[in-house]
Amino acid sequence: MTYPKALARSALLLGLTVVVFAQFLVTVLGACLILIQPGIASRRLTNRWRAMFGAWLGRVIPVPYLPPPDPPRPDEEGLYRHDTQLYRSPRFPAYMARIDWFTKDPALARDLRWQWLFPLAVLLIIPIGLPVAPWAVRAVAAWSACLLRPADAPRKARVKRTDQILLAWARCGFLVLSAAVQVALFAVTLVCWALGFGLGLVFLIPLGLTHFRWLANLRRSYASWAGVAIERPYAPRRRPELREDGMYRVGRTLYKTENWAQFNANWQWVWHDPASWRDLLWLVADAVVVGVVAGIPVVAGIYGAWGLALPWLWTELFDAGWSRWYGAFAGNRPLGLTIGLVLVAGALALAHPVLTFASRWTALLLRPTAKEELRRRVARLTETRADAVDAQAAEVRRIERDLHDGAQARLISVGLTLGAIERLMDTDPDAARKLVAQARETSQTALTELRDLVRGIHPPVLSERGLPDAVRALALDTAADVTVTGRLPGRLAAPVESAAYFAVSELLANAVRHGHAEHVMVHIVHSGGLLRITVTDDGEGGADPSRGTGLRGIERRLGTFDGTLAMRSPAGGPTVASLELPCALSSPKTSTS
Repeated sequence: MTYPKALARSALLLGLTVVVFAQFLVTVLGACLILIQPGIASRRLTNRWRAMFGAWLGRVIPVPYLPPPDPPRPDEEGLYRHDTQLYRSPRFPAYMARIDWFTKDPALARDLRWQWLFPLAVLLIIPIGLPVAPWAVRAVAAWSACLLRPADAPRKARVKRTDQILLAWARCGFLVLSAAVQVALFAVTLVCWALGFGLGLVFLIPLGLTHFRWLANLRRSYASWAGVAIERPYAPRRRPELREDGMYRVGRTLYKTENWAQFNANWQWVWHDPASWRDLLWLVADAVVVGVVAGIPVVAGIYGAWGLALPWLWTELFDAGWSRWYGAFAGNRPLGLTIGLVLVAGALALAHPVLTFASRWTALLLRPTAKEELRRRVARLTETRADAVDAQAAEVRRIERDLHDGAQARLISVGLTLGAIERLMDTDPDAARKLVAQARETSQTALTELRDLVRGIHPPVLSERGLPDAVRALALDTAADVTVTGRLPGRLAAPVESAAYFAVSELLANAVRHGHAEHVMVHIVHSGGLLRITVTDDGEGGADPSRGTGLRGIERRLGTFDGTLAMRSPAGGPTVASLELPCALSSPKTSTS
């Protein structure tokens, strides 16, 4: 690289500092406002910088972004699923899937880190390295290529912490914006109630308690940033009851028209739901508490970073004197820079504790009450009981069908053959002997089918040796290489063992049939009153319970015992399925011989 060309590239890098820093602000602001289009546009611009740095270095910098998600597919009812909610239209699930794809891509944190550090790196390296401009330009290009390329496996552990710190600080910024939005939404609530109670616009009164639920649900989901899970606590929507006399009943009130009945049902549903008033309390209190607490690291980070960057920009780009209003503290420039560094470091250090506090505070206000938890428990038990009854009825029908079409038909055939043998015994002994051999073969086939049927109901190895050995026997019949680890110090109840066994069997079959996995790891452990089974495969990934009837069947089978199935299956794999079943262990069976 010639010196004049290096000087031209140095000038280009100095100009890019403003563009890249603007990229950083646009991406962070768009992510905080749940807008991904600015971030996607920023990606296109970052790809141009990748190509530019790659050309300067004489190599190709791979694009590290994950492929976009597939369009959502309807389930058997024609509904589209996102998280725990079903929708009639695919638009919202598709948009939320793209948000998850964009925000959970590890390359996003790496891009933000580069965009954050690039202006500082250029302003520190280029002016100092002007005497050796080719070396300085190449150093900036090599450093940028290192940050903008896909993360190597050995570097992930070292980079992860830095990415998490920057992401935590950006999430604190989202909480500050959320607090500002909450103040505006509370004003909307006051306007709705003023118009509803003052001017008689009664349809605005329930709206004053529900128009901000989208933000409350969003904050519930984002409490997972700190590992806190919050379920939605709202009571089920009320429906008017149509009576035999044509009237609609809501509570103890009768209505002639369905519209008025539905309106009053919605009114009572919103007004008498404790979660509505807890949401209102959260709207007011959270805006003050979280807005102040999360604002501390956000303001400190912006103020400190601005104080570090402004004096250099002011003096280097505009050839002006050192800015005393910020760049120097009490006329002391080193002290001003030190304070800026302390503010930035303190802001980044406080980001994770602030997120943890905000998540627990949100859970305190927005989680379901004990009464709501009990109601949900009863509803879940009712649902799982109905599923158990349906599954049992389906199993009985399957057994009846297999017996009727298989063993029963063959036994009838044996009976008819024996009748023919009896008639031919005296007249044609040779033909009778052939029929005897045929009857023996048919009876053996019927016996094999009966054994297979019994094994499908409850495998003998499961009864004799327990769940871990039964899963190991199942692994031997699987096309993939299956490794089973873990042991149980006792025996489970027979229904629990059977449910866990067939759930693992279905997961292994899915891993081979749909995921084309070659290696599968099954780990079985019991602790804290929970049976935990983790099935990990190296298949193609993309497993989704909302699209797979087999996975839905596993959820229903486990739900009968209050168990759960959690799936993590990104595109390209690996797939990790975690089963949890609350159960107790009995002492292991011992032989009496």
